Amino acid sequence: MKKLILATVAVVIMASPAFAQQKYKFAVVPKAMNNPFFDVARDGCLKRAKELGNVECIYKGPIEHEPATEAQIIQDFITQKVDGMAISVADVAAMTKSIEAATAAGIAVVTFDADAPGSKRLAYIGTNNRDFGLALGKQLRELRPEGGKYAMISGGPGAKNLAERVDGVREALKGSKWVEVAGSPTFCNDDSALAVQQMADLRTATPDLGAIVPVGGWPMFAPEGYKAFVNKNKKDIDAGKLTLVVADTLKMQLELLRDGYSNALTGQRPFEMGEKSMDILLAIKKGEKVPEIVYTGLDLVTKDNVAQLLK
Repeated sequence: MKKLILATVAVVIMASPAFAQQKYKFAVVPKAMNNPFFDVARDGCLKRAKELGNVECIYKGPIEHEPATEAQIIQDFITQKVDGMAISVADVAAMTKSIEAATAAGIAVVTFDADAPGSKRLAYIGTNNRDFGLALGKQLRELRPEGGKYAMISGGPGAKNLAERVDGVREALKGSKWVEVAGSPTFCNDDSALAVQQMADLRTATPDLGAIVPVGGWPMFAPEGYKAFVNKNKKDIDAGKLTLVVADTLKMQLELLRDGYSNALTGQRPFEMGEKSMDILLAIKKGEKVPEIVYTGLDLVTKDNVAQLLK
């Protein structure tokens, strides 16, 4: 009887809150939920949270690229008292204030994909965006060393990560025979259909435009419109008079490259961004020291290696 009582007491003690594993709620806030790039980051977050066991990944952001809506969603998460947030910064000025509010409420904040380095965020997980832009520009130089006129398409004008990519492309093409046209970059605000329309508008405005470099994958995220643009300009593309070097390497983009709808892709690793965001936030909550910058790397893809990446 005494042994039975002792065993019962042990079970009660182990089941008590003091001995239970701490559970954490971490929110992942993308710039826009209609951007399939962030779907991949979400999948990485959910997978890692399930593996960790004591973490819940909550994925929510604005449907479209709307910094004010993103700020409101962050405020809602502050009110809900989540344990941590990973934010893709749509607008540095707005998000810096939101991050400060979250930090003041005792919430651990990291950024992913797009950073706000002057804020109180504890870490950034994502791409070295200057190197990303450099890689895009170098791909164009290697494909078309004879140069010509080129234009870029960007997302939101307040996104620091995209501005760094634009600067990287310009740096890579400095001293080459490539000349950027007036009005470049255009800003599609992460709207895929608008990005395709801007490609067409750039081509109309400059008929001898030699290259278009979207610093995000937006036009390809509207595949039917994108293919229609390429088919309309296929003669010049096949003749090497128009070159398309596009950012990101989602599966649909790799398939488009394989099928001849672009010349090259430079890809990020959003799945790893989602995974590492969970790892870093958990480490912070455990009181562990974390690196301030975690770069997730790049993938350079052409027709020569696209089949390998599709595997």
